[in-house]
Amino acid sequence: MVAVVVVIFVLGMIFLFLSLPKREKKGNWVLFFTNGKEAGFSIREMELIRKLAISSEVEDPPSIFKSQKKLETVIKYLIRSMRMSRGNNEPGMQDFLSKLFDYYKKIEMERKDNQYSISSTRQMKEGQQLRVLLPGTGVFKSEVVKNTGQTLTISRPVNKKVNSSLHWQGLKISVYFWREDDAGYVFDTEVIDEIFSKGISSLKIEQNDSLFRTQKRKSMRIKINKPAFLYLAARNDIAGKLEKLPGLNCTLDDISESGCAFMVKGQATSGLRLKVQFALDNMPICMLGTVRSVEYNQETGISLVRMEADSLPLDMRNQILSEVFHMLPEEDEEELPFREIEEVSDEVSVGGQISEAAAGIVDQFKEEFNE
Repeated sequence: MVAVVVVIFVLGMIFLFLSLPKREKKGNWVLFFTNGKEAGFSIREMELIRKLAISSEVEDPPSIFKSQKKLETVIKYLIRSMRMSRGNNEPGMQDFLSKLFDYYKKIEMERKDNQYSISSTRQMKEGQQLRVLLPGTGVFKSEVVKNTGQTLTISRPVNKKVNSSLHWQGLKISVYFWREDDAGYVFDTEVIDEIFSKGISSLKIEQNDSLFRTQKRKSMRIKINKPAFLYLAARNDIAGKLEKLPGLNCTLDDISESGCAFMVKGQATSGLRLKVQFALDNMPICMLGTVRSVEYNQETGISLVRMEADSLPLDMRNQILSEVFHMLPEEDEEELPFREIEEVSDEVSVGGQISEAAAGIVDQFKEEFNE
């Protein structure tokens, strides 16, 4: 059976090669289709990529499946073509674009893993936040104070529910930490001594050259400073369903296809179901999701909220990935076009004042965010 499949694939490649116009026979197209198959693309998808490669004048097309820059050229050309032909709303093209983005993301994440991952605690930086597990006692908060290469100094672990007079010297502990834009790491170690370092109570612990890497990030995110509207999610809300009325003002801090972070006035709480609505290159995006963490600044009265999003419609997901991978046009409209383009309504705003319905949404948030 396997032999039959291989024969059919080879014959298909030969047929496609022989059917190419003479001007397209430059380059090794057999190698192109072989590389495309290894990358997980179907023959139909590879044929589409081949045409895009020719149209965008990519040199050495077989290398598209290994070169991030050349794949980027193809994706940008596809996005422009879809816009010019008004093909943005065609499900088949959005599916194809989504698959190209998935492959591009795979290459990017592998590149960053190789570039940024660490293997030893000797590579940890000062200020790195830690979670310290003491078996039979609990989980404590700490951070790296100093890293000399010989030993690692961390602040004295804190847990409000555990007696602060605990003696740490000689104890075996497990430490977990998350590196920004990388992954989570776990290691076991032993407390050498209890000391004062840089004026604070600290622990000197043994280094570990065998870090266990876990919880690799599943999506790429990008920093962004953009106004958005915030809504409490209804029980029957659907991801991607746009709101027509303004919500509570907030500011996006970062986005990815799997969630976002935003700044909002008031003290938020984890577990809330919310919707965040904003615009990218004139396209309205509405994320529905669950608040996973909140950092509240008492001095400013502002919360940094991290929300994990439900799966988005393909066109919205592709638009976000276009932003994350810098494939959108330079000009980006800062307005929030949340109504359907065909609709013209005066219910939302009159002379800069929000409507009565919108005011009701804001009142709801004042209760939820303890403002």
